[in-house]
Amino acid sequence: MKLKKVLSPETVWVDLKSDSKQGIIEEMVDRLFLAGKIENRDTILQVVLDREAKMSTGMENGVAIPHGKSDAVESLVAAVGLNKAGVDFNAMDGRPCTIFIMTVSPAKRAGPHIQFLAEVSRLISQPAKREQLLAARTHLDIYTILTGK
Repeated sequence: MKLKKVLSPETVWVDLKSDSKQGIIEEMVDRLFLAGKIENRDTILQVVLDREAKMSTGMENGVAIPHGKSDAVESLVAAVGLNKAGVDFNAMDGRPCTIFIMTVSPAKRAGPHIQFLAEVSRLISQPAKREQLLAARTHLDIYTILTGK
């Protein structure tokens, strides 16, 4: 899956402000709503929070991948945000997360969700790519790093 098919300059942010797990999730959902990428903010927020309550999506190396599935979206919606100060996301390695990748996909379609996560995982597993993201100064920088455009 090409990331430029699901990401846009309006869905990548260098300036997430929240300092809590719930705050980051709310902020990302709010920004997706304001960008017109989702229609039902409350439903999407709840599915992502419900999924997070089952098990933290804080991975390793400063990355968190909050996600959920809902019939409130017709196709995969994705966003990437940075909080360079770091936020406790109960990550597997115990370190704060600085790179947040959110995805919401239709409840009955697993394929695009898995493809997106595989592509993102391939990119963020590279230390140099994570360093590039954290050095980004603008939203467009992040978009270009992730999509090559």
